Amino acid sequence: MVFPVSLILFGILGWVASFGLTLERIKVAGDPAASTACDISPFISCKSVMLSEQAALLGFPNPLIGLAAFFAPVVVGFAILAGAKFASWFWQGMLAGHVLGMAFVIWLFSQSAYVIGALCIYCMVAWTATIPLFWSILGYAGKEGHLGPKLVSGGAVLFEWAWVATLLTYLTLALLILIRFWDYWPTLF
Repeated sequence: MVFPVSLILFGILGWVASFGLTLERIKVAGDPAASTACDISPFISCKSVMLSEQAALLGFPNPLIGLAAFFAPVVVGFAILAGAKFASWFWQGMLAGHVLGMAFVIWLFSQSAYVIGALCIYCMVAWTATIPLFWSILGYAGKEGHLGPKLVSGGAVLFEWAWVATLLTYLTLALLILIRFWDYWPTLF
């Protein structure tokens, strides 16, 4: 029961962040001089991030990817609650999508923090949703045998402790942000 509910909740969280960022992007596209709701400091600035070339990796704004992608875990979560069972190929595909999503988060984080030099609150909320989705789907697919019989026991452990993997990932990113923007923190107060 916890797994499908977490798929739904984190999917909704990521979708809402993507939707908010899409609205802000439309606002800035209409008026490049406009400030966004999350332009609150020199290093917490959605506008700085959304106007970078990294914000449209595939030639269109990245939040559109989130609008489409975060819908999937919501639908799957509700389907599981309704009693649906999915084949191994489905879970392998779902995991592949979330592996790509996690790789995208890591790339976007590195670009935001170390290349652009600014963080986007909406983006960070989307990252916050992607990370637990990745760890829980990886653990679930492993424990259910969708990744092969040799990974069932490891998958079961990861599935049970996915919250720890999520927390460690959050802490790692928070520490990197703290260190990277150490000199800017006083500007918030």
